[in-house]
Amino acid sequence: MNLNGKTQLLPLYACEVMKVAVTGGAGFIGSNLVQRLCLEGYEVLVIDDFSTGLMSNIEKYDCKIAKVSILEKSDLEKALLGSEYIFHLAAVGSVPRSIKQPEKAISVNTIGTFNVLEFARKTGISVLFSSSSSVYGLNQELPKKEKMWTQPLSPYAASKLGAEALVTSYNHSYAMANLVLRFFNVYGPKQRSDHDYAAVIPKWIRQGIQGKTIEIFGDGSATRDFTYVDIVVDIMIKALERKITHDTPINVATGNSIQLLELIDELKKSFGSLSIRHSKERVGDVKNSQNDPTLLNKIFPNLELVSFREGLSKTIEWNRENANF
Repeated sequence: MNLNGKTQLLPLYACEVMKVAVTGGAGFIGSNLVQRLCLEGYEVLVIDDFSTGLMSNIEKYDCKIAKVSILEKSDLEKALLGSEYIFHLAAVGSVPRSIKQPEKAISVNTIGTFNVLEFARKTGISVLFSSSSSVYGLNQELPKKEKMWTQPLSPYAASKLGAEALVTSYNHSYAMANLVLRFFNVYGPKQRSDHDYAAVIPKWIRQGIQGKTIEIFGDGSATRDFTYVDIVVDIMIKALERKITHDTPINVATGNSIQLLELIDELKKSFGSLSIRHSKERVGDVKNSQNDPTLLNKIFPNLELVSFREGLSKTIEWNRENANF
């Protein structure tokens, strides 16, 4: 493989049915990926301990399900036998959760990734690892480019950066063809809103539907590069189909810079007047986030993009139709 800053495109897989595993496959991004993989004819294995993932996200799809923690190495390896590619999405998410439960975040996100990599190393298969833009942390330069310095501000971000380092070190040490994707504020259908650590978009949509007060941490000027989940799923499937690997992580976001107050304005178009309460900024939160999509567009040209307004509208519609989610 090429580890000199160039992307290596390997031959396409043959036409026989391919068995792929999705750790965290019952979660938000994972279940959207499982849906697409099943529709496209892959043999799909979902690995999930269902600590945050939901069986209802995947039960209607033609996939195999293994209730396994990625921390249980022996059980994990038994479940993964026969897999030809691994989408590794399982994680303890949320910056605030990691601040309250640092040991859990670090063990699952870093040691769990080690366990997945060890199976892949021994069986000669590849791993696509989902990291987070939170790894940039203290680096306030915008937009974010892949080779900028990183300095995490939370145990969650540190655990993701540590896992990234493991993945890339395995590429160099064992000539593996793994890929790291850094996700920026992914949103869309199936994203949970019913717990204290819910992401801002599903949380505010739920509060809008219920007529509850929306809480903004800070003055609302913080910005995010919100990325609709279908875009992320497209990228992951393209990476599988083309066996893409790269020597650095690849940022996955399209270059949006949406203020939280702009998000509120968009929500008002669907919910009318909203009651808003401002609270102090949270420890560990990054103030502003925006990607420079140059590398992403080079490696994944001709992506079918979904505008923020369109993606938000689809997400609101889904949440209205699944009010009990």
